[in-house]
Amino acid sequence: MASDAEMKAAFDRLEQLLEFPVDFPLKVMGRRVDDFAQQVSDLVRSHVPGFDPATIELRPSSQGNWLSLTLTVHIESRVQLEMLYRELGAHPLVRVVL
Repeated sequence: MASDAEMKAAFDRLEQLLEFPVDFPLKVMGRRVDDFAQQVSDLVRSHVPGFDPATIELRPSSQGNWLSLTLTVHIESRVQLEMLYRELGAHPLVRVVL
């Protein structure tokens, strides 16, 4: 995961490009285990209560070892987006958040 300074700089740039509230696309990748999508969905819903897990797009890797989740979340503020991104990145099953 990026350092705090790198994260701050990235969110500073992002904040200049976005107007909140915004529907923001996220891609979350991790090992393909039974409850990966559910755990990600639960974490997202803790930050974005109106998030509908039925909208998640699932794509397994060609070898089937990894799972990519594409989701769009309605974000009200930079703080909300930053907290969600940090928690997703720190989750033990998540390898990449884009």
